[in-house]
Amino acid sequence: MARMHSRARGKAASYRPVGRPKPEGGLSAKEIEKKVVELAKQGKAPSQIGMILRDEHQTPDIKAVTGKRVATILADNDQGLELPEDLLSLIKKAVMIRKHLEDNKQDKPARRGLTLTESKIMRLTKYYKSAGHIQADWHYNPKQASYLAE
Repeated sequence: MARMHSRARGKAASYRPVGRPKPEGGLSAKEIEKKVVELAKQGKAPSQIGMILRDEHQTPDIKAVTGKRVATILADNDQGLELPEDLLSLIKKAVMIRKHLEDNKQDKPARRGLTLTESKIMRLTKYYKSAGHIQADWHYNPKQASYLAE
């Protein structure tokens, strides 16, 4: 599949483990949920939690064991994020590009990168509003986005 903002094509992708998870390896469903909440209280993002459980606790597929995604487990335990993680990371990227452009006003490729990043933010915002993942009155304000990037 082609990339959105370049002519390149990519084939890189991660693959799910084949078959069902083995019950003797890894944690049980209740242990996984406790560990997910514990890691969220430490300030870990859902993707980081998944990698920690995969690498340190031999649990390659959380949804196969618990029947829930990491974000769903966090939402059930009142540990969920205000914004989805991918949207938050794009906002952080836009804030970093804006800081760079304050010092380097003539950096035209960075200015284009900021335009592309902010257009992705707008498209994701539109999708998340229609899907009900964020509030309908939420909007991205580039001047006030720095508080979200912290």
